[in-house]
Amino acid sequence: MIVLGLTGSIGMGKSTTARMFADEGAVVWDADAAVHRLYAPGGAAVAPLAQAFSSVVVDGAVDRSRLAEALGSDEAAFQRLEAIVHPLVAADRAETLKTAAAQGARLAVVDIPLLFETGGEAFVDAVVVVTADAEVQAQRVLARPGMTPERFEAILARQTPDAEKRARADFLIDTGHGLDAARDQVRAVVKTVLAPDWRSPTSAAGA
Repeated sequence: MIVLGLTGSIGMGKSTTARMFADEGAVVWDADAAVHRLYAPGGAAVAPLAQAFSSVVVDGAVDRSRLAEALGSDEAAFQRLEAIVHPLVAADRAETLKTAAAQGARLAVVDIPLLFETGGEAFVDAVVVVTADAEVQAQRVLARPGMTPERFEAILARQTPDAEKRARADFLIDTGHGLDAARDQVRAVVKTVLAPDWRSPTSAAGA
């Protein structure tokens, strides 16, 4: 089974691209969806986060707005959060991939916003970066409810710059030219990696 890492900065169209891969038959694991499961009532992250950050659990679930308030701009708090959540997310991902492989899936895509920031590229066969012009990105993000230029800049500050992501990618999906163009690019990636003679850059480097 080929495992692709899908990433991209906020507003680049990553979630839409992930759905396109699913439409092409890939098993898609979504890091954000995994976090939602972990934060829900009974989720594995609820108890440790309640202990680490007071008042962030409401009705048995992690309240993301309260968690954001507790984090503020405190880098040490972010590190405590990541130390709790990242291992749980990794376990969720591993379980999904194990099940997919056992069921005979040929292609899996792991949708991870912070793929490079967390070293996730080491655990996939190739990296797909979703990108668009900066103007398109800003227009999309600032149209979101509650988004401000300041919050947008704060989010970008915690993400690897788009130019660096592009330079480190094995494949690029440019979503700035419409859905049909993006879908054609996704289909081209799927065709390439499922070809019998394709060898992932990761495998080739380790050969």
